[in-house]
Amino acid sequence: MSPLLQVAIPPPQLPPLPPQADPNVLSAQTQESILIALVIIVISAGVVFLLKPLVQAFARRVEGRGAGAALQGEVDALRQQVSDLDPLRDRVHELEERMEFTERLLAQRREQDLLPRQER
Repeated sequence: MSPLLQVAIPPPQLPPLPPQADPNVLSAQTQESILIALVIIVISAGVVFLLKPLVQAFARRVEGRGAGAALQGEVDALRQQVSDLDPLRDRVHELEERMEFTERLLAQRREQDLLPRQER
């Protein structure tokens, strides 16, 4: 039998990393990408938070449930008040016409009083 020779082969050595390349530090480009992604996520969440009530109101209006019972009651009360004001508006207009007529009569009377009277 022949004797076996065992020769130890050392494992290949990896080249050393350059001094500026630390595997635990993110590159500036990677940091920028992460920051941009975070900003987009925050802005999207803010937009959803701010526009949610508006979108819900629009959806209710499309469904036909836009006005609740309380709101409809207020609208009916306001319509009643407006209809109650119509006769008053007519009355105020009539009073304005009467005042203008009275002012014209008084102005004519003053003019007559200022003119010298002619004797016959």
